[in-house]
Amino acid sequence: MTKGQLLKSTIFICIFLTILVTITYIIRTNGDVKDIFNGFYAEENDTLDVVMIGSSPVYPFYSAPKLWGEYGITCYPLSSHVQRPSAALPLLKEAYKTQEPKVIVFEMRMYTMEDGDMESNMAYARGVTDNMKYSMNRIYAINRLVAEPSERYTYYFDIFKYHSNWKTMVLPDQIACFRYEKSHPLKGFAIRDEVGPLEEERIPVCTDLKETMAIPAEQEARLYELLDYLKEQEQQALFIVSPYRIEPKEQMMFNYMKPIIASYGYDFINMNEYYEEIGIDFATDYYDYGGHVNALGAEKCTAFLGKLLEEFELPDKRDEQGYESWDKAYQLYCEKSEQAIDLIYQHIQDGEFAER
Repeated sequence: MTKGQLLKSTIFICIFLTILVTITYIIRTNGDVKDIFNGFYAEENDTLDVVMIGSSPVYPFYSAPKLWGEYGITCYPLSSHVQRPSAALPLLKEAYKTQEPKVIVFEMRMYTMEDGDMESNMAYARGVTDNMKYSMNRIYAINRLVAEPSERYTYYFDIFKYHSNWKTMVLPDQIACFRYEKSHPLKGFAIRDEVGPLEEERIPVCTDLKETMAIPAEQEARLYELLDYLKEQEQQALFIVSPYRIEPKEQMMFNYMKPIIASYGYDFINMNEYYEEIGIDFATDYYDYGGHVNALGAEKCTAFLGKLLEEFELPDKRDEQGYESWDKAYQLYCEKSEQAIDLIYQHIQDGEFAER
């Protein structure tokens, strides 16, 4: 092959890969998680104070616009459904590509689950890998989340999974994802206006439990790996458990995690031990009977998180230039949150509750 032929081949391959990646970004199935990751990549470099990593308790529980409007903190979630602990380190490294967050917040609910239970459902891996931009770090994430090497090629080239979505290429919202950088109007927050009340006899009472129970071995290994990396990076971090319909077994596992995390100098806050301080009400604040909060619960949980973040003495950026999109997000949030909360109270008054 001559130098000219090699150059032409190289150019062809580069053009082909660019087109392939662009099409893949567009036809990836739309939804909350795709919007969240697109929004993260769309944020200006080095503008985020806080990045939140974890499963589905993150993006409906904590309102980034509210944290901005009341504290001047820029916070964004890198969250997906049933996000396995193995994803935490790749997502942290992904955040470091464009941001220098002062604090990383980790939601720890998934560390109580056996990895095999989650690994058997490929959607839990794809929720992470199929929403990352193409890079070596994405390959690293795939190799951690997909145990069988022979199955990884459909993750490396996820167009194999989404090729049947080609009709969606004409949708404006999908076309806007051609670079996987589409701004999220609420900075990754998802507002829920349904109500799914938890019966009083099912409201968890675990605060008196002092016993411990070891978390699954694979999750403990991932936790130590993550803690070691955070210390190497001299990264400030906060570990939390969002309030939910917790079981005694899970409470004991959180009791087990707390001293491990504390031994590295980090705080571990299990919000299930702070129902009164948060003001959480299982009769009004959840849309799915104790699993995830609605807009009313999010107001309370975000306010509590804001107080926790005050301990890190983050700067108030509300008077700085370049954060106009955050002002718009807060204004939109106030409007939508007020509407959602009014609707929640109307549902309660009418006895209209979400399906179980």
